[in-house]
Amino acid sequence: MDRRQFLSAAAVLAAATTPMTSSLAEAAPAAPLNPPGIRVAGIRMIPVAGGKYKVWTKKIGSGAVKVLLLHGGPGFSHEYLEAMESFLPEAGIEIYYYDQLGSNNSDQPDDTSLWTLPRFVEEVEEVRQGLGLDQFVLYGHSWGGILAIDYALKYQKHLKGLVISNMTAGIQSYLKRVNSLRGLMKPESQKLIRELEAKQAYDDPAYEKIMMEEMYPQMICRLDPWPEPVTRAFRHANLTIYNQMQGKSELEVTGNLKDWERWDQLPRIKVKTLTIGATHDEMDPEDMKRMATLMPNARSVICPQGSHLCMWDDQDFYFKNLIPFLKSV
Repeated sequence: MDRRQFLSAAAVLAAATTPMTSSLAEAAPAAPLNPPGIRVAGIRMIPVAGGKYKVWTKKIGSGAVKVLLLHGGPGFSHEYLEAMESFLPEAGIEIYYYDQLGSNNSDQPDDTSLWTLPRFVEEVEEVRQGLGLDQFVLYGHSWGGILAIDYALKYQKHLKGLVISNMTAGIQSYLKRVNSLRGLMKPESQKLIRELEAKQAYDDPAYEKIMMEEMYPQMICRLDPWPEPVTRAFRHANLTIYNQMQGKSELEVTGNLKDWERWDQLPRIKVKTLTIGATHDEMDPEDMKRMATLMPNARSVICPQGSHLCMWDDQDFYFKNLIPFLKSV
């Protein structure tokens, strides 16, 4: 008998052997989502999708400035953002990790209707309410930046500050930049990639090999080896969500985010904002600068040595700029 069978059998046995009057049964409250009075290292499960599912959050540190972290993907997890806890809590900044629905520690329902940007925006609002946050800083990295922008456009009144890290304001500008980086590949690899794209053979092992060995080490994370939290996040990625929303290629967007464009709406974001880019990022650093000029209360910093995960490969510069901004809001 395995552990799950043992627990199920124990529950049946308890129900069969414990007398309960009908009045007591009717009065028994539903089990709480989080055990009351128990210290669980800052972890809280938050109901989302109208209470149908739950997502995992974790508070680290304590301070007047509270930051909710939105990870990238879609379908990755908070894990690659663990660099934050080496810097922000000791600076007196309170952070909240959060695995979005379908990711890692959160529920992973088999329902493709859930994987849309508008529903994820509402999920962030449910998480905000569940954590009791107001006048907080919303931080979004990569796909999390898309989510943060759309959240700010709808729920700006709850924000004290906004950080958009390594995400441009539209898919077309992303595609222009990432395709300009094809030259990072060997000539023979460029030819093979185009042949595979023509056949939409994104699952071909040769496609993944070229991306992982020739592109990602230059534009995603330039450290060798990659930090363990980064490899762990890749290992735990929910590719069903990624493929539905982004698509199977880093060089094309075929998922339901393909028409996302918010350049013309950026002036509506009036909360204090920081955009963070990097010289070697798959997002054009000039786009990150331009975004800051379009928001009335924003500024931009560009990590000179970094790529997409510049919180790792240009760490000192990244946090020397992020922390003062967070303290200034």
